[in-house]
Amino acid sequence: MTGDPREVASMRATAHPVRLQILSLLTGADLSAAEIARELDLSHANASYHLRVLADAGLVVEAGEEKIRGGVAKRYRHPWDQTPSVEPGGSATSYVAAMAAELVRRYGPGRRRGFLADAEMWVTPQTWEQVRTLVQEASRLVHAEAQPPRTPGTLHVNLTAAAFEMDEQPGPATEVPA
Repeated sequence: MTGDPREVASMRATAHPVRLQILSLLTGADLSAAEIARELDLSHANASYHLRVLADAGLVVEAGEEKIRGGVAKRYRHPWDQTPSVEPGGSATSYVAAMAAELVRRYGPGRRRGFLADAEMWVTPQTWEQVRTLVQEASRLVHAEAQPPRTPGTLHVNLTAAAFEMDEQPGPATEVPA
């Protein structure tokens, strides 16, 4: 983390599980605050608040307007391909916590085909570069092919990835609360 104010704002904006959900929704569709509120079972005011935080951080952009019952509703989208990735570091802790909370929610009962993997080990630099490239390609593919929620013929899926180099000396293991 460089301390760049825009990067700090982005990190803070993504450090909330609801905002991570909103970014996921806005990857595959341009949606209004009301549509996001319905999809995530939030109040319209709550959805609007989270959208403002994301917009202020530059993580969502306006994607047009539509007239609804005499009013105008803004539609938003997540320009995922223009958003920098989160770099590991001390300031990324709140993002990792939000990501972990989302993973717990997403991997609850009723999940089907998939897998979890966890690895902390030593590999050659060539192997590490290949792994990073494959994970990035998988992320780009899922984002590029994202469809609006509940589109017929689609699967509701999750891809959560965290790949980073460790310090030379691993720190003590931390217990995860039950």
